Amino acid sequence: MNPAPLAGARIGLLTSAASRLGGGVFEAVAAQAGIIRALGAAPVVVALADPHALEDRAKLGEAELVLADSAGPRQIGYAPDLIRRLDEARLDLLHLHGIWMYPSRAGSVWARRSGRPYLISPHGMLDPWITARGRWKKALARIGYERASWAAATAFHALTLREARDIADECGRSDSLVIANAGPQIMMKARGSAPYELRAPRLVYLGRIHRKKNLAGLIEGWRRATRPPQARLIIAGWGDDDDVADLRALLAGLGDASIEFVGPVWGEAKQRLLETARFVVLPSFSEGLPMVVLEAWAAGTPTIMSEGCNLDSAFEVGAALRCGTDPADIARVLEAGFALTEPGWLAMTGAALGLAGGPFAPATITRCWGDAYGALLAGVPAGAGAK
Repeated sequence: MNPAPLAGARIGLLTSAASRLGGGVFEAVAAQAGIIRALGAAPVVVALADPHALEDRAKLGEAELVLADSAGPRQIGYAPDLIRRLDEARLDLLHLHGIWMYPSRAGSVWARRSGRPYLISPHGMLDPWITARGRWKKALARIGYERASWAAATAFHALTLREARDIADECGRSDSLVIANAGPQIMMKARGSAPYELRAPRLVYLGRIHRKKNLAGLIEGWRRATRPPQARLIIAGWGDDDDVADLRALLAGLGDASIEFVGPVWGEAKQRLLETARFVVLPSFSEGLPMVVLEAWAAGTPTIMSEGCNLDSAFEVGAALRCGTDPADIARVLEAGFALTEPGWLAMTGAALGLAGGPFAPATITRCWGDAYGALLAGVPAGAGAK
């Protein structure tokens, strides 16, 4: 890493929501702001205003925050002042996080006007499972602003090689920078200040309440599985009102005391869930690279997850159990997880900590971004500044 080109640079992080409403993308933006500070540059987060933006401001640390009021449907995110706010931010580089909303249009206009580097991170939003849904809305977005944004991009950023292929298929760009999300620092207990032992049979889902997360399949799989008498499934998260209402109605209809929905959790409450779970479970249909999995590993918690999480290396080293998305397969893998002896579970914990402290460690990912941002600011062709 050569940090010299980044000293004093102002790097914009453009996103639709600088709050919990952005889900995992917001978590990634907050982490990216920390990476930029560590590289000696100044992060400037530019987002649409929302009711939680100021409440969640602390997660961005010392990053400058610029909010633009939106008008019309939230799912479009049209903000009349957004382009002006970007122009006034005096940015040396703009990094868009997430697509299919008006910030894509604002980013491409800024790029053409300024002639400065413009980087796009789709965060899994070009996955075929995503693009197959809301087809007519995405068709209008492509025509209205996305194709212009993709053409204006100096480079694309993919979280995984699979996402790089999705970008190539959709946008015709085969030069994506491939850099994973950074996980959090490993907690002190995980560093060895206290021994690990097999935890109570509690599984935790933590994240957005949305169809793509396959919560209905998880709940049905849980009910089919043969479980220890005290086993519990804790579902924690947030989502659109209709999605949350559907989940509550499903659970009320089942009347199963072994499943509990606790709503959104943050800060210490979230960390306690991660540190007391035997597994974090994520049988998603589609993901970019889920931050909650990296957070679980840093807490010494192995995972049960689908291939849609795009973390195949975890299966290879034994940090995760691979499940499908249908309830029968989820049930089978849940049973396998509960059947693990303490030595087997501790081996998974060690593998999870190895990933959290190695390829997904903040220092590792920071070095990659130092190379990538430095290359973009220096005008080096896309793909040449990071591996």
